[in-house]
Amino acid sequence: TAFTRRPDTLAGVRGLKSVVHGDGRSLEDVGRAVRGQDAVISIVVSEGRGPTTVMSDVTRAELDAMREAGVRRLVTVSVSALEGRRPWILINLVRWILRKPYADFARMERLITSSPVDWTIVRPPYLSNGSKTGRVRTQVGGKDLRHGPYHISRADLAATLVDLAEDSQHVGEVLLVSEAKSRGPTSERDERP
Repeated sequence: TAFTRRPDTLAGVRGLKSVVHGDGRSLEDVGRAVRGQDAVISIVVSEGRGPTTVMSDVTRAELDAMREAGVRRLVTVSVSALEGRRPWILINLVRWILRKPYADFARMERLITSSPVDWTIVRPPYLSNGSKTGRVRTQVGGKDLRHGPYHISRADLAATLVDLAEDSQHVGEVLLVSEAKSRGPTSERDERP
């Protein structure tokens, strides 16, 4: 089941059981989509570079709807530039340009990490329109990826989100994801302070 304010954007997407139309800030609308689900995968972004509370408002409604419906698993997409430092010039430029929306991503993450749900926050770098490769690198902990590549295809990100929603291995963790240089998925754990 997909929940969106623009159902026309999902026309032709294969594999969807149903599409629920609504406002992500409305507890009633989100509740209709969450009831009967095993997990919630959340991808919320704002339009523009100005101040916003869209991500935190939608997250608040999701968490309330999940509580009411008894759904425990939440996988949410955030942004790697929130704390990342590499690639240095690009990430600092992006962070400065998008500082106002990124402030809301930080609020969103605080809501999630202080909630009682079984959460995983996924921080991808630059998203490409490439096809699914199956070459995904995940890194647990740390503020940024140790080395490139600093991109992932939307298709690989989507597959990773579904895998995470079906698995409890990374509950309570922030994951950095990107394309892996070699075939197949790879996993790293950053133990740096």
